Amino acid sequence: MDEELYVKRNLGKIRYVRTTVYVLPKDVIPTAFAATRMMAEPASQAYSKFLGITVKQYEEASESIMEILKGKKGMTTKLIKRALGTPLNISPIVNLMCDQGLLVRGEPAKGWKSNIHTYYLFSEYFPDIKSRETSEEDAREAVVRQYLASFGPVTENDVSWWTGFPIGQIKQILEELRGEITYIDVSDSNKTFLALSRDEISLKYTKIAEKYVVNILPSLDPYMMGFKDRERYLNQEHYDFIFNRSGNATSTILIDGRVVGIWDFSESKEPMVKLFLFKKAKKEVLGETHLNARRVGRFIADKEVKIRECDSMVPLTQRTAGGVMSPLRGC
Repeated sequence: MDEELYVKRNLGKIRYVRTTVYVLPKDVIPTAFAATRMMAEPASQAYSKFLGITVKQYEEASESIMEILKGKKGMTTKLIKRALGTPLNISPIVNLMCDQGLLVRGEPAKGWKSNIHTYYLFSEYFPDIKSRETSEEDAREAVVRQYLASFGPVTENDVSWWTGFPIGQIKQILEELRGEITYIDVSDSNKTFLALSRDEISLKYTKIAEKYVVNILPSLDPYMMGFKDRERYLNQEHYDFIFNRSGNATSTILIDGRVVGIWDFSESKEPMVKLFLFKKAKKEVLGETHLNARRVGRFIADKEVKIRECDSMVPLTQRTAGGVMSPLRGC
């Protein structure tokens, strides 16, 4: 991953839908930038203003930063601040410069979990990318089409929520794509679902598994967070165990596509996978769940792990934001 991001530079990190930073293939960046710039840039401008950075200060600082970074391997905000010799808060300035396509986030200074990025001139980091050549209209249509291909069948609410585009604009884009879209009924739902027509045949001829299918999903998994209408895979009574107050999803256990519980990995004393099921599972289902949990634990720890079943869990809505990453702490 590091090689693709920072050596070959086939991937890049830019702010995308819902003003969240994504890792994207290089050839997708111009489309992603054009589709979401008018959401990301105003948000960064407002944040910069909130922190006391005036328009004049930004213009002067950003111009100086462009000169400082020219031909350089990349610098952190701390190094940029030192080179500028300024008391200004540099972080909101470089964030806004990234959202304007002037800078790009490079390798974190303290490992992949760190938010302390190095920053490069976009034009030097990706010399073959022209970030402003795609129109916003074409880019947003491409983003919606890609979402349908990745997440369909979906509702109009799903598309609007994931992309962050207004529902009126979503309806207009879907009308433009009507020749590529088919409408699909989903069992136990009275809502209208959309999918790309080319995927309809695959859906019709997909064979249903003969035994229970158990999936162990990580925190912030796209399957959990990719939809606004979630009743197809999650009961309302369990929302507060899955999502925190910011809408972030924790690590989940799914059986035949529906959420049945939570899992967590712990290695405080010895590597262990903890499980919390919303209700008692059949013996064969529980066995399959344990088997998959051991596989995930072995992958994380690179050795055999123990399994512990938890009897209770504090809802994420009653905990701090970090609870999403350790939902069964204390079990």
